[in-house]
Amino acid sequence: MKQLCSIFFLLSTTVGFSQNKNLLKLWYNKPAGNTWENALPVGNGKLGAMIYGNVDTETVQLNENTVWSGSPNRNDNPLALDSLAVIRKLIFNGKQKQAEILANRVIISKKSQGQMFEPVGNLVLAFPGQQDYSHYYRELDLENAVQKTTYQVGDISYMREVIASLPDRLIVIHLTASKPASISFTASFSTPEPNVSIKTNTTNELTIAGTTIDHEGVKGMVKFKGIARFKLAGGSLAKTDSTLDIKNASEVTIYISIATNFNNYHDLSGNENERAASYLYRGYSKSFATILKAHIAAYKKYFDRVKLDLGTTEASTLPTDERLENFDTANDPQFAALYYQFGRYLLISSSQPGGQPATLQGIWNNKLYPPWDSKYTININAEMNYWPVEKTNLAELDQPFIQMVKDMSVTGKQTARDMYGARGWMAHHNTDIWRATGGVDGAFWGIWNNGGGWTIQNLWEHYLYNGDKNYLASVYPVLRDAALFYVDFLVEHPKYHWLVLCPDMSPENAPAAHQGSSLDAGVTMSNQIVFDVFSTVIDAAKILNKDKTFSDKLKHIRSLLPPMHIGQYGQLQEWLDDVDDPNDHHRHISHLYGLFPSNQISPYRTPELYSAAKNTLIQRGDVSTGWSMAWKINWWAKMLDGNHAYKLIQNQLRPVGTSAEGGGTYNNLFDAHPPFQIDGNFGCTSGITEMLMQSEDGMLHLLPAIPDVWQKWGSVSGLLARGGFEIINMQWKEGKLVKATIKSGLGGNLRLRVPNQVTLSGGAGLKPAIGGNSNPFYKTEVTPAPIISPKATITLPELKKTFVYDLPTQPGKTYTIVLK
Repeated sequence: MKQLCSIFFLLSTTVGFSQNKNLLKLWYNKPAGNTWENALPVGNGKLGAMIYGNVDTETVQLNENTVWSGSPNRNDNPLALDSLAVIRKLIFNGKQKQAEILANRVIISKKSQGQMFEPVGNLVLAFPGQQDYSHYYRELDLENAVQKTTYQVGDISYMREVIASLPDRLIVIHLTASKPASISFTASFSTPEPNVSIKTNTTNELTIAGTTIDHEGVKGMVKFKGIARFKLAGGSLAKTDSTLDIKNASEVTIYISIATNFNNYHDLSGNENERAASYLYRGYSKSFATILKAHIAAYKKYFDRVKLDLGTTEASTLPTDERLENFDTANDPQFAALYYQFGRYLLISSSQPGGQPATLQGIWNNKLYPPWDSKYTININAEMNYWPVEKTNLAELDQPFIQMVKDMSVTGKQTARDMYGARGWMAHHNTDIWRATGGVDGAFWGIWNNGGGWTIQNLWEHYLYNGDKNYLASVYPVLRDAALFYVDFLVEHPKYHWLVLCPDMSPENAPAAHQGSSLDAGVTMSNQIVFDVFSTVIDAAKILNKDKTFSDKLKHIRSLLPPMHIGQYGQLQEWLDDVDDPNDHHRHISHLYGLFPSNQISPYRTPELYSAAKNTLIQRGDVSTGWSMAWKINWWAKMLDGNHAYKLIQNQLRPVGTSAEGGGTYNNLFDAHPPFQIDGNFGCTSGITEMLMQSEDGMLHLLPAIPDVWQKWGSVSGLLARGGFEIINMQWKEGKLVKATIKSGLGGNLRLRVPNQVTLSGGAGLKPAIGGNSNPFYKTEVTPAPIISPKATITLPELKKTFVYDLPTQPGKTYTIVLK
């Protein structure tokens, strides 16, 4: 009988963050079984693996970031151009449903709806005679990026360690036992891919080679090669045509290399065989100890930059799945810190320079036909993946996303020209590894045309954190051309006479007044995005001292955009017309883009809009799908309501299936739509950061939304703020800021908003802030005054008293603020 015991591996409960070595581990006292969402993820941005931890038959599910269906293709629908005027007329005349029917024919792609991120397959290790075991334990160590499984069979203890080596680009598995000559197993590959060959070769390697599948008329042309090579200490190795049999080894190290012929979105001329062999043979000469040491060092370069301590309780000694089940009622503040760091772990593991951006599932997918193709949905999900990247000190990991936007700025030019007769570039609501920019999935979802406008904000934010003008100059053409598309695409609304996008839509939602159609003109989210795009390009051009004439034109057009509206229910209107339903609980609340990630709505600068945004959040409700709840955490943090933000964290961190509304979290802490979508993990990490620190509203706001359960004490270190400021360390007690040490990377004025009076360490006083912030990285555009319905009831916010100071800083110097 199996005895699942983990007491041996537990450390005693402590209060200090650094004392309990189990605090930054996901750990379990049972295997994953056959459930993929119980397995534990490792990744290095190029390769991903899910480790099941099953004793008698271990499964290591494998992904490579460029293994996608299809091949270079375009999915534009050129019929759009000739029908554009008709569609606009129908929408302006209130015939949205007729416009949608036409748009399905002339705008939505008649070719591919997008290609799919594909699995390579599974490495299966079958261990005879290990059905009966005891002392089982498995963990994912977030501090070192090592997955480990231990158990005992008879009087022999076994250990398996798995890493996705960052420097060596390999998955490496290390098997050891407490007695010599005790390791025996059979290794094989399995895969859902149909066009593959699995075999062994003369060098005692197990190989898998194939070509990805055709999809929606696009021929699969990605060739991939996987090699597993085994290094034994003692014992013997024999082979069949498709398996390797290891007997009586004392130690086994398995080196797994996977590569493809993919060079970039329009070039498949690489040699997958040479690449896979090259990666393998470079790593195979090294011992596991050598590879492990280099891997941990490379990983910790990222992970150790940020530390978060919210305190610990007895609850932190339980297995992770039990903590998840109990979190809604338990006093377990450290579980939120664990989940926060798990988000950073996933980002490090799934997005590395030179690789592809994290998909809808990061770099982990076991299905030939994954949900939503596991691609890039750019009307929220792909952007949310990268919300934590700058502020949690992982800026280098932005590179894959930035490169994707650069690629789309090339492919999207033809889409803008052929479909809309516009200059510049644009993208609809989805893209993939081939950087397709056409409309997909049906007009109800796919008419949205702000994929370019939203994604360029990531490029601009990257500059706001690093201040690198050379970088800004390199991406300026991408920013400028996104604005140029809107210059040509905006039209005058015949009723309101503002310049609006048409056709337009508020992502994936439709008011009843539109007969079930999502199509409209000048919806709030689009107006906010266009406002941001124009403001970004105006500011970037000024910094780079170029394009003054174009900037002046953008300023003029920006002044003709619709202001935000406050409707009859005191809500921020989602559409130009006041047709919102206060009983609408739709998962998308896209018109709050202006609250976050944008900064057009502020409790301090735009109190009426702040009140309307709060009413919208209350009317829409809390519980939703996973990514939606993660966005709400960020919104409630921007609302300065830490308790409500924490309530959303509790809603998100509940087992999948415990709510009829969906959402929740799997046992391995993957976020669920359901099914699994990784954006919720990243969104929650961003939201917790926003509860601790905000730097979007013209100042660095410390402790803006600390919930009651975290107020007793805590600390965080390593967070980054706009303008090159780094919070070296911040400590609080009883809700008050006790100490903050801040390094100025770029110099300039540091405007601080804090919950209590503080002073500079050493006794020097801080000057109260006066006027606008002189720091150019904290420039805020003046949001136009909203139009308010005469039926609306507006309750202006009663904000907690805070203290605002200005501190002139010098580049490279550190400043410490303490409780006054």
